[in-house]
Amino acid sequence: MQAQTFMAVLLLAALINKGAAIWCYRCTSATPGCGETFNWRGIGFLGEQCPEPDDICVKVTERRGARETITRECLSALNFRTDIPADKYEGCRPAAQDVRLAHYVNHTIKEHDVKRDYFTDTTFCFCFLDHRCNAASGMQISAVLGLIAVASALLR
Repeated sequence: MQAQTFMAVLLLAALINKGAAIWCYRCTSATPGCGETFNWRGIGFLGEQCPEPDDICVKVTERRGARETITRECLSALNFRTDIPADKYEGCRPAAQDVRLAHYVNHTIKEHDVKRDYFTDTTFCFCFLDHRCNAASGMQISAVLGLIAVASALLR
């Protein structure tokens, strides 16, 4: 009887959310473990809670030739970008083209990249159906299943 009560309390605690915000990995490919081969142990944390309650996890892959930059972030932190696709549902899509970007800027300092044309291929991958879903593709274990597995191992 006590084991069943313990399991019920543990399951209830796993299902109660402190907040409605999603947890996402927030790092760039300059961080060890945050490149194409993702290793959450390498970045040293299990992600962070996004600031907005209806946020979306995003993985942005920018390529120019052999050079690749990957950014894993919450969508609300990337609102300054004008190339975010309008369709933000699950899945990957190319960046939107902004013809007005740097329209009124006319200088010859090419290092400023005011037109954001350094990268030739930019892809946005959106996900919001699971916490920390902006990792590399692979199986994700939910927290509820993890807690149930730990509880069942402790009760044996």
